[in-house]
Amino acid sequence: MILDKYLPAAESPAPAALDRRRFVAVTVGGTLGLALMPLATPGVRAQQAPAVPPGQKPTERPAAFLSIARDGTTTVLCNRMDMGQGIETALAMICAEELDADWARVKTGFGSADGAYVDPMYGMHLTGGSNSIKNSYTQYRELGARTRAMLVAAAAKQWGVAPATLSARQGVVSGGGRSAGYGELFEAAMREPVPAAVRLKDPKDFALIGKPTGLKVAREKSTGSQTYGIDIALPGQRTALVVRPPVFGARFASFDAADALKVRGVRAVVPVELDRGGRGVAVVADGYWPAKLGRDALKVSWDTSGVQAVDTDRLRAQYQELAQRPGVQAPQPNFKADTSGLATAPRKLSAEFVFPYLNHAQMEPLACTVDLKADRCDVHTASQMPGMDAGAISRSTGLKPEQVHIHVQMAGGGFGRRAVPSSEYILEAVSVAKALAAQGQRAPVKVVWSREDDMRAGYYRPFTLHRAEIGFDDQGRVLAWDHRIVSQSILTGSPFESFMVQGGVDNTTSEGMREPYNVPMNLTVHHPKVNVPVLWWRAVGSTHTAFVMETLIDEIAQATGQDPVAYRLRLMGTDAKHARHREALQLAVAQSGYGRKTLSPGMQWGVAVHESFESVVAYVVEATVRDGRVVLGQVTAGVHCNRCINPRTVEAQVQGAAVMALSTTMPGHAITLKDGVVQESNYHQFAPARITDVPPVAVHICESADAPKGMGEPGLPPLAPALANAVRRATGRPLRELPFTAAALRA
Repeated sequence: MILDKYLPAAESPAPAALDRRRFVAVTVGGTLGLALMPLATPGVRAQQAPAVPPGQKPTERPAAFLSIARDGTTTVLCNRMDMGQGIETALAMICAEELDADWARVKTGFGSADGAYVDPMYGMHLTGGSNSIKNSYTQYRELGARTRAMLVAAAAKQWGVAPATLSARQGVVSGGGRSAGYGELFEAAMREPVPAAVRLKDPKDFALIGKPTGLKVAREKSTGSQTYGIDIALPGQRTALVVRPPVFGARFASFDAADALKVRGVRAVVPVELDRGGRGVAVVADGYWPAKLGRDALKVSWDTSGVQAVDTDRLRAQYQELAQRPGVQAPQPNFKADTSGLATAPRKLSAEFVFPYLNHAQMEPLACTVDLKADRCDVHTASQMPGMDAGAISRSTGLKPEQVHIHVQMAGGGFGRRAVPSSEYILEAVSVAKALAAQGQRAPVKVVWSREDDMRAGYYRPFTLHRAEIGFDDQGRVLAWDHRIVSQSILTGSPFESFMVQGGVDNTTSEGMREPYNVPMNLTVHHPKVNVPVLWWRAVGSTHTAFVMETLIDEIAQATGQDPVAYRLRLMGTDAKHARHREALQLAVAQSGYGRKTLSPGMQWGVAVHESFESVVAYVVEATVRDGRVVLGQVTAGVHCNRCINPRTVEAQVQGAAVMALSTTMPGHAITLKDGVVQESNYHQFAPARITDVPPVAVHICESADAPKGMGEPGLPPLAPALANAVRRATGRPLRELPFTAAALRA
């Protein structure tokens, strides 16, 4: 998802307010993969703290983040939710680097909705926008350095020597012939004053940062012993499944629970309030299976009057009609351009692109366990925005914010699905817990979403249509570019609308357009109202804008007889602003053998480069079409994320993003609706790429000493256009739609 692109970088970890003059659109690309929480939002204010001296802010105090056992085992808590991106290991590496801990004895854990674990830049709890490392790099370095200084101070006091005579390395403080392990000193160290300022290591002395490092939870994940939000099991816990309406926002007219209550293990059948004004029915049982059988036996009739029944075929036609006329002018600078050159341009290119609704389809479906008591609510779930969710729970239950406790869990994927501004699946679980309590059956309850539940009743990447009219000359110089986008707004109607929708345009829709190319562009946007819930999806707007930009640029290069790499470099120019784009592209080209090696018969090169979330990824692919199927050969990625904390996780994120992007090109990978009902239900109808579809993906990282940026999402946007460019050269047909259609793949 994306948030930090539109939020200001505050001087304090807990800024007091956010107004339009402080609202800065920093070019960091799209999120969900997420982090989008304006500071003035109700429920977030409670997280803010008054200004305090350096070292005393909750986000700076080591005791909240580190604990060291007597045997030296060091636990570093992650202030985010890890959904597979490896930040629990990366943040621990950063902290352990400055702490000079014994890495073999370092363990990881997670924080909570406590104020210590807010994003130090924005003063809110969030995981998304690929900003975890970017925003917490200095924070975790200082946490490690402060802890190290406090350990030295404690040893110096005990031994009656000056701190300057002591050193701390590999988990041991020593000097003057004496030594003590960190674990022996930790309790006393936490009683020492927290230093206001600390000296950080010279990067040339880094022993952990920049070194390929395995995840601290790799063994647990590979052996199946890792617990996730769906695995929570509290004493006396019940499991609930919810029957949700077939059309978004509908409500049940009536239900007959007689047969459901006959199922052994079913404890209750209760009506519950749902997201978007809907109303459903929850079946509560002793476990998942009886809850499922009970739900299957439940008879429900639905009232769908008054809610729009969306049909994607009709929606496409409506979007095409809208795109025939200009929309609202995008407010970003340099977008508005004179389009009069279109009439006189010697060459013209017209194109229409269609992108479907997409489900997040994360491996672990949603689950939320609520233990609601009269004076306290404990929630165990994988939440990307626990502070916002805690505020929503407080308002729903009437409990004070300090009476709500969210225990953040490891997640089996997310891609933005676990960061819903309305706290949808969290409040649904709370609604079930409240209904149970009202029936005198108060107990911890885990509401589980099946794959089918989330596929048919969740949130989706918006259905989007682009229309481009481009005029250019024989040298490939773009003379005029008129561009229109039709897409639902992710943010309109959310708490973030006033901050992130500018001039009537949701900037998540247009992010990624034009850059890094020096071309004139007139960009307008339509935001139709559609009864389909939409949300950020890994890399957000860049999932479609990168495809449009990179395929159109490639077509102009081919039409004017220019090498696609050379043409891109020419359009980027030589200014420093696009230096990282050039480096990433040139690295991918050099490592791939582009232009030097001979490809197999029929194979073609495909190239694309794109920046999102302040990191740049370029792909060079080898591909062709055989018997109506895309055959993808070697994939080479060039990555520029500034200083790389853990090359192994960067490689994993880019490879995973490439596979996810490949899935978006495969026939059938789309969410469709008929009469308001989602037609797809599981992976067999929303098929991802399989192991037999995936080629070798070589990842090469540009060297940099600059402050690190994020990598959770940037690897996704450029893969599909790079593949499309190779396929177009193989078939002679441009690809204007995701997933690829059979007609476009005819050789």
